[in-house]
Amino acid sequence: MADTSSAGISTLGTVRSTSPRSAGAPNLTQSYTALSRVVRETGLLQRARWFYLTVVAILVLALGGAVTGFVLLGDSWFQLLIAGSLGLIFTQFAFLAHEASHRQVLESGPANDRVGRIIATAVVGISYQWWMTKHSRHHANPNKMGKDPDIEFDTISFTEDSAAKQRGIMAWVTRRQGYLFFPLLTFEGINLHYTSIRSLFSRGVVKGRALELSIIAARLVLYIGVIFWVLPLGMAFAFLGVQLAVFGVYMGASFAPNHKGMPIVPEGAKLDFFSKQVLTSRNISGGWWASILMGGLNYQVEHHLFPNMPRPHLARAREIVRGHCATVDVPYTETTLVRSYGIVIRYLNRVGLAARDPFDCPMVAQFRRV
Repeated sequence: MADTSSAGISTLGTVRSTSPRSAGAPNLTQSYTALSRVVRETGLLQRARWFYLTVVAILVLALGGAVTGFVLLGDSWFQLLIAGSLGLIFTQFAFLAHEASHRQVLESGPANDRVGRIIATAVVGISYQWWMTKHSRHHANPNKMGKDPDIEFDTISFTEDSAAKQRGIMAWVTRRQGYLFFPLLTFEGINLHYTSIRSLFSRGVVKGRALELSIIAARLVLYIGVIFWVLPLGMAFAFLGVQLAVFGVYMGASFAPNHKGMPIVPEGAKLDFFSKQVLTSRNISGGWWASILMGGLNYQVEHHLFPNMPRPHLARAREIVRGHCATVDVPYTETTLVRSYGIVIRYLNRVGLAARDPFDCPMVAQFRRV
């Protein structure tokens, strides 16, 4: 087993199509079937109702505490602390909605969807259907060019082809995008809300369009209305700015370490399910505290192999999957949270160099590469 926990940037290179391995090597498709059987017989796919009831209770209490603090503080700049705490609380609720979308919380698919839709729209203010569509595409083809929406251009370029297309101010940003990544995340909260709401107005069939638009609109009116009713104009805008910035940074900082800087799968490549999920995913070490902080996303390898596995079972699954990867000689990547951010920043900066400076002389650039 190759544990790349100390790697700066993934050295696995570009993922290529699966090819026959040496004689006697295990068939990865069959070995995944055997792995799934072990996981199922160990009971790791059973629901963890008490865990999720406890998490919901804690988050509801935290939200109630934040609301109480907001009311008691009144016209005070200490309200920005409440705004920051709401950014954290909404992100934790978003983790729950994410788990419900994967059928991790309840037995019934429709029941999970109802819970996920209520949390996403009424609490977080984001379209559940948009998230389901986008995230399902990601899980089907993580880091695959032309298939994974998470590596499509959206201010940040995740591939050199995308970076090379940028011009003007965007080219300037792209060449420095690694260093600008976390500052840009302060706008990600606004981007998530805007993009998800825009998707509900798109043409074609959108499941639950009217319901989601109604709930999100009611939440916006109530949430923003109360803030501007209680706080002076400038303070109200500052409150919203801090809440959205914290939400955006927390969301981005939790999802970015999972795949960014891991191998990119070419558009035409064909991989077996096990290799595709493991080679493109990165775990974050830290155990229980990392699981609380990241909503279970720290066990990204196991989450991608068993998307419906409840959060508290992922740690045990990690031990089984690591052993299996050692047996079939598939690299298993895990590193610390801080190192993962360093990997992401260096990767984005390296990709960003493909954005050509309009003042660069093409002839000089050609000789530089010689």
